[in-house]
Amino acid sequence: MEQYKVQKTYQQINEKIRDGNVVVVTAEELIDILKENGPVQTAREVDVVTTGTFAPMCSSGAFINFGHSVPGIKASKVWLNNVPAYAGIAAVDCYIGATEPCEEDPLNKVHPGEFRYGGGHVIHDLVAGDTVHIKATAYGTDCYPNRAIQKDVTLKKLPQATLCNPRNGYQNYNCAINLSNRTVYTYMGTLRPNAGNANYCSAGQLSPLMNDPYYMTIGLGTKIFLGGGQGFVTWHGTQHKPKVKRTKKGIPLTPAGTMCVMGDMKKMSPRWLVGVGMQGYGCSLAVGVGVPIPILNEKIAEFAGISDDDIFTQIVDYGNDYPRGISKSYGKVSYSELKNGTIRFNGQDVPTVPLSSVVRAREIAETLKKWIQKGKFTLGEPQQLLPSV
Repeated sequence: MEQYKVQKTYQQINEKIRDGNVVVVTAEELIDILKENGPVQTAREVDVVTTGTFAPMCSSGAFINFGHSVPGIKASKVWLNNVPAYAGIAAVDCYIGATEPCEEDPLNKVHPGEFRYGGGHVIHDLVAGDTVHIKATAYGTDCYPNRAIQKDVTLKKLPQATLCNPRNGYQNYNCAINLSNRTVYTYMGTLRPNAGNANYCSAGQLSPLMNDPYYMTIGLGTKIFLGGGQGFVTWHGTQHKPKVKRTKKGIPLTPAGTMCVMGDMKKMSPRWLVGVGMQGYGCSLAVGVGVPIPILNEKIAEFAGISDDDIFTQIVDYGNDYPRGISKSYGKVSYSELKNGTIRFNGQDVPTVPLSSVVRAREIAETLKKWIQKGKFTLGEPQQLLPSV
């Protein structure tokens, strides 16, 4: 077992938070501190590093309890603002997924479809305090004889609403280009033909799992910034794939870890849960996530001080290869190059387009930093870490 010169505990850091003596910096601020002081001195001086990301995260949704009617109903089909929700849970519980379009949406019948309203928009409307129309139908039972209800609700009036996102905060993702001779519409955005643009979706040096690449502090019970409120990591996310090629600094070179997260929607903000329509592809939800990383030792400090120069991703063709299931890289590129606005590809300058907002990611990291400094947010010690390599 590795011996560390600096050894802190969650309890010690939380005590400093409660006493107002904690030292908190954002992931970007830590970069220069680490360069100047080295990992050991940095670990002695810094207690918590805050991260942030804000981007479309399709694998998101909410469990909604819409309350019993009189007479009672065991709903078998449910719609919220005419967006279908899954009702096969319990009498008046349902789950609405962020990517579910409303029933009258023409989808891609007129290509490319606009996907103006779906599950992500319903979630945003609820958090914004807007009225949402619920319709439910049922087959009727002796204990729940009602066969249909309709009513208008607000988030405040709902008995319960829990944001539950099976896959958020992807640890690295592809840089998408299109090598075909036609425009394609994908979950990575619109891609012009013949490598006319390159789209990417990560906050890079601010992204939570980039700053703890081996998940030494993140797992079941980690308390996080979620949708403008407080949430938790509840498991590793779907498609969690930690066993991938990594750099010497531990940074994965391809998509790797993910988090399953959840929290109380009633304490969240419409600024950090925004419905998204992706042309030609579908609906989604832009989610704000921020994870505090406790600096328990110098190794964690070293990992948390990575910069965009250290993080690389693969250039992948979404025009021909990706839809055919062909796994091929056309080279790797750093996030510092991507964030500069152009990359060099096949001898030409290709404009880069971010799907994630670095400005919003910084705001999340700063907000989480202030919460901790003011004693409003303590660390949650994970009961089980995310599976690593």
